[in-house]
Amino acid sequence: MKILFFGRGVISTQYAWAFEQAGHTVDFYVRKGRKETFGSSIELEMWDARKGKKLIKESWNVKLHEEMLPNYDLIIVSVNTEQLPGAAQFLSTAAGNAPILIFNNIWQDLKSSIAPLSMNNVVFGFPGAGGGIADNKLRGGFLKMVFLEKPRTGTEHINNKVRELFESAHFKISWIKDMQNWLWNHFAMNAAMEAEVLKQGSFPALMNHSDSFSNLGLNMREMIPVL
Repeated sequence: MKILFFGRGVISTQYAWAFEQAGHTVDFYVRKGRKETFGSSIELEMWDARKGKKLIKESWNVKLHEEMLPNYDLIIVSVNTEQLPGAAQFLSTAAGNAPILIFNNIWQDLKSSIAPLSMNNVVFGFPGAGGGIADNKLRGGFLKMVFLEKPRTGTEHINNKVRELFESAHFKISWIKDMQNWLWNHFAMNAAMEAEVLKQGSFPALMNHSDSFSNLGLNMREMIPVL
């Protein structure tokens, strides 16, 4: 497949690398001026946990474009939740008929968060990856599991395309019946954990404190009314 990633962030870069390794063509769309800033390669230091645990350390050449080119089989968008409305607005005219995978956390109502994109041309998923980029070096890693919403009426063909893509790169899909509910619970779990990390002083301190996990449950219970 010919895949376009919207932005060259940490999630996009890791999955783009995995897809290219599986024989797909991957490009990145970046904002004006970013092509020169980013350069034609990025240093990778990331853990690949699809088959055991393997540390990838290499300089990877990437194809960056500052204009939206046609004829992509799939566009993958992985941006911060507050950036999604702007990305959706841009893609509503620039993406043409290319199907889109929204691959990130979303706090807002799913339909309104991607307006004016059509829900019939979009599927939602969530990565099993993380990390950061500093000084053009990516440090992070990704798991075998990714999360994808079950097909809605009219999106079956897109879901099948996304499934084929991830499975070709040896990822395993966990199908989510209610993506909105799953994402809200994911936000709540993150908030519950971060609150306890702040209380204990660090993540290692949380892991070593006997009461931390029971406190996580109490934090989640307080957030149920928000959900």
